[in-house]
Amino acid sequence: MRYSYATHLECSLTGRHYDIGKLQGLSAANKPLLARYDLEALKRELTRAEISRRAQTLWRWHELLPVPDPSHVVSLGEVETPLIPLLNSQRPASYAAPFVKDEGRLPTGSFKARGLCLAISMAKVHGVHRVAIPTNGNAGAAMAAYAARAGIEAFCFCPSDTPEINVREIAAQGAAVWLVNGLITDCAKLVRAGSSEFGWFDMSTLKEPFRIEGKKTMGLELAVQFDWQLPDVVFYPTGGGTGLIGMWKGWQELVELGWIRGPLPRLVAVQSSGCAPIVRAFDRGANEAEPWEHAHTIAWGIRVPSAIGDFLILRALRESGGFAVAVSDAEIEWARAHVGQCDGLLLSPEGAATYAAYLQAAASDRINATDKVVLFNCATGLKYALPDDSQTMDVGAPLDVEAVRRKLRAH
Repeated sequence: MRYSYATHLECSLTGRHYDIGKLQGLSAANKPLLARYDLEALKRELTRAEISRRAQTLWRWHELLPVPDPSHVVSLGEVETPLIPLLNSQRPASYAAPFVKDEGRLPTGSFKARGLCLAISMAKVHGVHRVAIPTNGNAGAAMAAYAARAGIEAFCFCPSDTPEINVREIAAQGAAVWLVNGLITDCAKLVRAGSSEFGWFDMSTLKEPFRIEGKKTMGLELAVQFDWQLPDVVFYPTGGGTGLIGMWKGWQELVELGWIRGPLPRLVAVQSSGCAPIVRAFDRGANEAEPWEHAHTIAWGIRVPSAIGDFLILRALRESGGFAVAVSDAEIEWARAHVGQCDGLLLSPEGAATYAAYLQAAASDRINATDKVVLFNCATGLKYALPDDSQTMDVGAPLDVEAVRRKLRAH
């Protein structure tokens, strides 16, 4: 058996084929390239039972990933992330508890590890020595970590208000990091300009073909975790949309292999009301999203005014029978505090957005009480500022032992 059954790359707009054995960026049509596989051969040579018996890591799916040989794998221990039911958090009467797929358990604390371990592994295959990325924080941290592991030089450009912990994390892992006055789109302009001048390979979302292949493993994991019966609805925090596009692609591959049957999950793109280009385009029936002006939200990971894969996101939403929804920063803050206090799960702002969107969708009857629902928490909440107001914390000044005892008796 082959380690990988990847055969070629395909333009997501025109269908034109490209050589997967050569370093590629966007297609000639300036659109993302998608990896394709010899699924007929794989179907004859591998069973889903064999997949189920393997160690629970991202690499259990190596036949459906593009890395041609295990010697090229760049890994920091990509575990299969757990599904945590929100047993105590609010939900409508008669609704089953939604599951949170907690991606914060991955290396570097976010789901960006999935895409960047594949992208860096393939960069190693193609002999790349320098990589660059525009990032709101977590993608840069993941790229820095895997680039360090592979011995590749890394350059990261962050909006000036990126959380300090993310910036320090990037720098601690050996990458050169700059803060830029502007949004991630402004950072992307610097990467684009520097790629030709300084020889960087652009690792921006969907501007190289392989981050999407790592992200699709989220959907593949859901298949095996639900015993090859996928959930009914998946809420996904959507900025560049790599994971949403990747999961839809992965499920279609599993259908073609005969390992799952339809219907596939309804996909829900979750955005902030301060930056919701996909929601606006979906509601208007458009096939592409216009850039969002004056983008602002506390959920930095979904503060993406313009996504190069917008047409793929919108296509996946419509083909799946899903929808797009925006929630406010106030709802995100409330959801984060509520789930932390009720279920002990510290969500990232983007993950909290999916819980807020779930409540909104349930209240408006866009999902059913019998639906099996998965919410994606894309990063550990420890990377973000924690609430310190009196409603959520009661710590106060340090006390001596006897003072603590008196306070406890009075409580």
